Amino acid sequence: MTMPALLFALIALELLIWTTVGHGVLGHAWPAAFAFALAAVLAVRALQQTFIWGFSRAHASAAPRLGAWGWLTMLLTEFAAYLACFVVLLPLEGLWMRPDRLRPARRVVLLVHGYGCSRGVWWWWRRRLEAAGHVVATVSLDPPWADIDALAGVLSARIREVSAATGAEEVLLIGHSMGGLVSRAYLKDNPDARVPLLMTLATPHRGSALARLGMGRNARQMEPASPFLAALAKGPLPPHAVSLRATHDDFVCPQDGQKLPGMQDVPLAGVGHLALLFSGRALAHACASLAATHPPERN
Repeated sequence: MTMPALLFALIALELLIWTTVGHGVLGHAWPAAFAFALAAVLAVRALQQTFIWGFSRAHASAAPRLGAWGWLTMLLTEFAAYLACFVVLLPLEGLWMRPDRLRPARRVVLLVHGYGCSRGVWWWWRRRLEAAGHVVATVSLDPPWADIDALAGVLSARIREVSAATGAEEVLLIGHSMGGLVSRAYLKDNPDARVPLLMTLATPHRGSALARLGMGRNARQMEPASPFLAALAKGPLPPHAVSLRATHDDFVCPQDGQKLPGMQDVPLAGVGHLALLFSGRALAHACASLAATHPPERN
């Protein structure tokens, strides 16, 4: 089952259970019971985020001070991004993410999503990169909890498809979270690939303590000091390699684990892990890196 289908099924089941509780146990009328279910779903998500933030703070690297208002803004923005991704964009991906609009181009930007997600998380980025004149492709890495090297094979197949559809000579990779590791695994397996740029967003290049709580082979590979990460460190990097590091990240902790020798380190303060997928600052850095390697291709 794909991640969007799984999330849709889980949310539907969750709503059904809470609606039944609201009606059968609490005695609410059906409309009120459904409203209760919606509130319960939001409350559960808030508790999940609270746990994640608490865990990340317990394993945090040193970071710039934000102040009370900065922290409040970041927490609320990250919670909104969490809901947008896992309640709206992913479960209802078919409504938001149409097939990639590929056309003939010399270079294509390929967006690679992270752990437990799908191409749907790139809805905001894809629209804005296309508006800037870039030809943009996406990929869904299935099965969701597979070995990262196996997911690199999925990425490799997608690169071949995109290159055949567009005639592109080069592909520029932008990976969020685990997507950066999948991109590096692809480069390790394909050292001669024509990839002039790799940009990673909040990627656990040196692992994340939170991965110990994750499901699947890929979660084990993202644990700090894992054999996979040690082997991956020996792989090549493209001429332009940039790591956008969320200094207050709630999923990658310690946050300094986003640094990697050979990659330009660009720290972004006051932005959460998922909020990077809707961050104008992150997008501006990406556009600058893309412009440094090639100009946008307009019709």
